[in-house]
Amino acid sequence: MRCVVFDLDGTLADTSADLLAAANACLPGGAVLGPADALTAFQGGRAMLRLGFTRLGRDWSEADIDAAYPRLLEAYRGAIAVHTRLYPGAMEAVEVLKRQGFAVSICTNKPEDLAEILLRDLGVRDAFGALIGADTLPVRKPDAAPYRAAVERAGGVVSRSMLVGDTETDAKTGVAAGVPVALVTFGPEGAGVSRFQPAALLERYEDLPGLADRLLR
Repeated sequence: MRCVVFDLDGTLADTSADLLAAANACLPGGAVLGPADALTAFQGGRAMLRLGFTRLGRDWSEADIDAAYPRLLEAYRGAIAVHTRLYPGAMEAVEVLKRQGFAVSICTNKPEDLAEILLRDLGVRDAFGALIGADTLPVRKPDAAPYRAAVERAGGVVSRSMLVGDTETDAKTGVAAGVPVALVTFGPEGAGVSRFQPAALLERYEDLPGLADRLLR
């Protein structure tokens, strides 16, 4: 079975506002991160904390990041889907893919339990055949192992699969797994993701079923 694997943050859903709010809750200066920092939000909790501590203009070390990170996760867990929204057309495209005989799954570098909570809060978890998070396996993207697990647990075949993502990490995952990658252009980087040389750029979800059929024909 052909399979389309989706990244989550910045690909299926715009989670940046809730991620930034969780980081701000852990910073001694309060709300120092804002909407303009969405790209950093999609790079992970530690990246947000590093930017926040730097912006506060005080000395900090990785020990400060390590201390704040668990608090960030708990703050995020408690308000995980306040502002988060699925990108337009995302779930419609997923349903079309399934009707066309594709397996669909998720491979994210968000902790698995948080990804499960978020997808269930958004009401879409049951649409996907598998979910692999940052801690499901001992390694995470861009290692190919989580991607392969996402395909195989959904009933797909890696050689007939592709990844939809939004970052350099996703592009590197595709190279590691030997599969085509489509990077979305509606994230904070826009068309700038073209510099990662993906197999395709995805400007809108309506185009995904046709694109997947062409790339995996």
